[in-house]
Amino acid sequence: MNPHDLDKDHELVDEGPMAFPVDRRDFLRSGAAGLFVLFFVDRAGALQEPARIPAGRQGYPTDFNAYLHVKADGRVTCLVGKIEMGQGVSTSLAQLLAEEMDVPLASVDIILGDTDLCPWDMGTFGSLSIRQFGPVLKDAAAEARSVLLLMAAERLQVPAERLTVKAGVVSDTADAKKSVTYAALTQGQRIERHLGSKPTLKPPASYSVVGKSAPRRDAIEKVTGRAKFAGDIVPPGGAVHARLLRPPAHGAVLASVDTSAAEKMAGVRVVRDGDMVAVLHEHRDEADRALAAVKAEFTRNDPPVDDKTIFDHLVKAAPPPQTPAQGGTLATGEHASTVRVEHTWFDSYVAHAPMEPHAAVAAVEGGKVTVWAGTQTPFSLKNQVMQALKLPADKVRIITAYVGGGFGGKSASRQGVEAARLAVLTGKPVRVQWSREEEFFYDTFRPAAVIKIRSGLDASKRIAFWDYDVVAAGERGAAHFYDIPHHRTVVRGGWSGGQTAGFHPFAVGPWRAPGASTNAFARESHIDMLAARASMDPVEFRLKNLTDQRMIRVVNAVAKKAGWTPRPLPSGRGVGIACGIDAGTYASVVAEVAVDQSTGRVQVKRLVCA
Repeated sequence: MNPHDLDKDHELVDEGPMAFPVDRRDFLRSGAAGLFVLFFVDRAGALQEPARIPAGRQGYPTDFNAYLHVKADGRVTCLVGKIEMGQGVSTSLAQLLAEEMDVPLASVDIILGDTDLCPWDMGTFGSLSIRQFGPVLKDAAAEARSVLLLMAAERLQVPAERLTVKAGVVSDTADAKKSVTYAALTQGQRIERHLGSKPTLKPPASYSVVGKSAPRRDAIEKVTGRAKFAGDIVPPGGAVHARLLRPPAHGAVLASVDTSAAEKMAGVRVVRDGDMVAVLHEHRDEADRALAAVKAEFTRNDPPVDDKTIFDHLVKAAPPPQTPAQGGTLATGEHASTVRVEHTWFDSYVAHAPMEPHAAVAAVEGGKVTVWAGTQTPFSLKNQVMQALKLPADKVRIITAYVGGGFGGKSASRQGVEAARLAVLTGKPVRVQWSREEEFFYDTFRPAAVIKIRSGLDASKRIAFWDYDVVAAGERGAAHFYDIPHHRTVVRGGWSGGQTAGFHPFAVGPWRAPGASTNAFARESHIDMLAARASMDPVEFRLKNLTDQRMIRVVNAVAKKAGWTPRPLPSGRGVGIACGIDAGTYASVVAEVAVDQSTGRVQVKRLVCA
């Protein structure tokens, strides 16, 4: 995830990106391939066979050696199954390890998303890298530090309680002449000792690395163009470009295909394997021309839908309702209401539109398939390749390059499976890289959704009841945090759309906190409608209907920061506020926008967040 640091503080480097050409065997063995400026792994070092759990098993290893390795030169390698897609984990996770081990951040190298070297990981999504995996890495680093202190105590023949660590050097507080480095203690070998109990973590008050600004490890490479993404990987000898025949409509099934014209083109190879039809050429533009020469007919049985009919379709096709939250009695709240507001909100399908299209390069060496992919889930992709090719775990390796934007859309990585299948079928390294058109058409979409809200205000302008019915967006973000005595939340279908066949007309998937953005938009927009009916300022109305002290502080903070005061604005100007809770984080944003009333152009003038 987080690539490399500045200059020598690169992520996984010795001196810089791995250079080509290299020997094919060494290329596949090292796996670094310039993906994220990888360093060469010591052939005899512990990195060659790290402790990690079997493929497919859901759980993190308990052996701290799975996450770190102290090299003979004193540098520490951090091994993480997460990936870098611009969110900065290559820096932040390295900071966590450096903090707990008491080593300089500049001495930490990090390997991300390599299934041969890194411990199993479920994937990079849900803002879980720090919240969920961070404590695992901290525990591993803290245990390693504690064990190294015990080893130093034996080496120096002093009580462990007298020892202190700074920058990877263990010293005797009673005798400054007695010291030993982590490197001298390990000699670059695996640490065989363990604590047998949970290690003690450093108190936050003593932090010297975490919480401090650090140069992003991927910054220099990205701004200079040296960063390697999956589509940039060139195995020794090159890779052929594969273009796959894809249906012209979602749900369409191939009925017949004529590849004769493509087969006559110089240098073109046509591959058919089950449901896959591909044309391959060493040049991408020639592969494009060959694909255009393929004639195919498709059939489609799904009833077509469009922007006008999709919402009716979703409501009719939705699975049975579930009620995750309910309190009071709606009828009582309705009876107490002097003002009632009912509105239905619609949210459309949205593409992920990453800057980097889906891409993967696959090569086969000695019966082992190696795939370099832009994926958020390297271990899941490994399992998919194993299943598709019927290979054991030790015959498949996934190496994750920098990912140029994921947003949930690269949780699925079928291009990696396609490249692997074609590499095995042809015996050549194969690159599968989507065109921009394919990216917008065949990637998963954030699902469209329908949200119907019925609500009412009592005589004191407090919300008396809230009836929330959401179709296709799921439960995330649907729960309200306002003080409402009578409420109900009904959910019919989650964002994945997998509950009912034909629910969505095409593939849907996670899109930046799936469901949360849709539900937050509907909820907060409806709150604004209630505020307007109550003739109250939006901030004042929210505060009147909140008892959650943390949210009250957040709303007050953003209003103060934005200089919010109830006053009329010039024509064409507007301000708005919204608040929400996701991933344990409270947030509120004030937006100031301007609308050119002659063109309809909307311009965001200012955003203030708390």
